[in-house]
Amino acid sequence: ETHGITFRIQISVKELLDTDVLLKLLFHLPVNYPSTLPDISVNSDQLTRAQCTDVKDKLLEQAKKHLSEPMIHDLILWIQQHLKYVVKQSATVCNEKTTLSKGTSTEDSTWTLLLHLDHMRAKAKYVKTVEKWASDLRLTGRLMFMGKIILILLQGDRSNIKEYLILQKTSKVDVDSSGKKCKEKMISVLCETKVQSQHKRFQTFEVKECSTLDELQKEFETAGLTTLFSEFVPPLLK
Repeated sequence: ETHGITFRIQISVKELLDTDVLLKLLFHLPVNYPSTLPDISVNSDQLTRAQCTDVKDKLLEQAKKHLSEPMIHDLILWIQQHLKYVVKQSATVCNEKTTLSKGTSTEDSTWTLLLHLDHMRAKAKYVKTVEKWASDLRLTGRLMFMGKIILILLQGDRSNIKEYLILQKTSKVDVDSSGKKCKEKMISVLCETKVQSQHKRFQTFEVKECSTLDELQKEFETAGLTTLFSEFVPPLLK
């Protein structure tokens, strides 16, 4: 394996006021783990994005202390014991930032990702998997088919976009020519950029079958991404 392994862990932690916080942790262990730090993503319906980011940062700080030794179990124990302090600290910092700059937009962390897939052999299963990942990671956008062209256009929090990419590259999402489950190796990241103010943003994630190039372009126009379409899609037709 050249990508390492990825796995999810869900833990329930007693936080402030004795309420339970469900933490969804995703660890990607590279092949040379534990000599190399794992990639960590944190999600929770009970915490804000900023708090999830702070939890991730604190976990990475702890991970550095355990470099070159197995650490996942220790990291989970640590966050179970320290979550309430991390959240308290995060809330204080957040309040200070709000006081300093109420005009700051959360759009700073919202990104657009455009992917090109070479093929889908197990199309129904593949589509279902992409829809589930988009839903779990609160990403909006389109999975678009036109002839042999397959595009995935996603918008959402940058950390969730990165987590999606990890899943896309490390999970067995398709089958090979012999029908055996396999990872996606024929994928290209065409563009990864911050959402600009003129972009309208997608409200949902949808699968679209387009019969013409005009239909495909209209999907990009929905979110004010005509320039993105013009730059990256026509070259795929050559």
